[in-house]
Amino acid sequence: MSRTRILTAAARPLQALFVSDAFGGILLIAVAILAIAAANSSLSEAYHHLFHGQLAWTPVPKLDSLHLWINDALMAIFFFVVGLEVKREIVSGALADPRSRRLPVLAAVAGMAVPAVIFLQFVGGDPVLIRGWAIPAATDIAFAMGVIGLLGSRVPASLRLFLLTVAIVDDIGAVLVIALFYTASIDLGWLIGSAVVLAGLIAMNRMRVDSLLPFILGALLLWVCVLYSGVHATIAGVVAALTIPMHRRDGSAMLMKVEHALVGWNAYLVVPLFGFANAGVALGAMGLDAFSDPLPLAVGAGLVIGKQLGIFTSVAIADRIGFAKRPAGASWGQLWGTSVLCGIGFTMSLFISALAFPRYPLLVEEAKLGILAGSALSAVLGYIILRVVTPAPARARA
Repeated sequence: MSRTRILTAAARPLQALFVSDAFGGILLIAVAILAIAAANSSLSEAYHHLFHGQLAWTPVPKLDSLHLWINDALMAIFFFVVGLEVKREIVSGALADPRSRRLPVLAAVAGMAVPAVIFLQFVGGDPVLIRGWAIPAATDIAFAMGVIGLLGSRVPASLRLFLLTVAIVDDIGAVLVIALFYTASIDLGWLIGSAVVLAGLIAMNRMRVDSLLPFILGALLLWVCVLYSGVHATIAGVVAALTIPMHRRDGSAMLMKVEHALVGWNAYLVVPLFGFANAGVALGAMGLDAFSDPLPLAVGAGLVIGKQLGIFTSVAIADRIGFAKRPAGASWGQLWGTSVLCGIGFTMSLFISALAFPRYPLLVEEAKLGILAGSALSAVLGYIILRVVTPAPARARA
């Protein structure tokens, strides 16, 4: 065999990885490891100053650090893509049929409520720590789908769709939680301005405006208004996305085209950059005893125990009483493994932790410990369970 053929054969698995569901999750794992390594090395001061040091100049005075630009501006793109996915799924996807969305909606609601209850049990009545109740309620789509991608055809397509729809409904819940519970104060003038801009975007949708440029300009203006209104600026991303028309007048896809244009940037730039800026935990500054503190334990237990308990139990009850059937072709063992994978919180959990404790940097760091530990444990356990309960495809055994 020639050297070229050998190199091509050796590179084929790597090429397959780059285009698979697994790559997004693997990239986030690598980014998290790099962030933790940087925060616990001689580069820690430079790492912290890079993201939290005051910028010499900024076009938006309220965003005076790179960390704020990433969390308040760049993450608006992440939420914009989430909004596009939500609208597509509700209009023409897995959430369009009321019967088919019963199970993922029920599972997502239970998968947010039970972790929150477990979190509150661990922190007791501490009025400061209670603010973090929503941290373990989120599921990271990229991470969870990445682990599923590593298992290949072992996981039924119906279970992949179930995980995806649960995560999407979960995102809707997280956005509502951020808007309702993590808004510090409201500036009425800017809020009215936001409503006016939103009304303009809706009017353009109703008038079936074909050009994307007015929607982009409107979305940017809405982001500025929401940023200064007191509501978290990333909410503007979701709201603006919902106004993008599904189709142009000539019948060509508009929303899908925008989503496809952004999904790569979102997965391979926005989310990894957010992860690198937020996952760096200075372990040496807190010591190993921090793992046993109430906050990391509450977050970790909510993710690892609460997620699987809420989702698996709700599906089992729904199937038993005939409210909704479990995904076709999926065993209870596979459903359990998938429920465990939903305990991977990472992106949204990190985001909510920064909102929950804005005046307590140490608590944000402790929350990160619980998020990273809980997400890693959920990923490993979920992978092992699915690997054990699902036989290898016949082709793989041959």
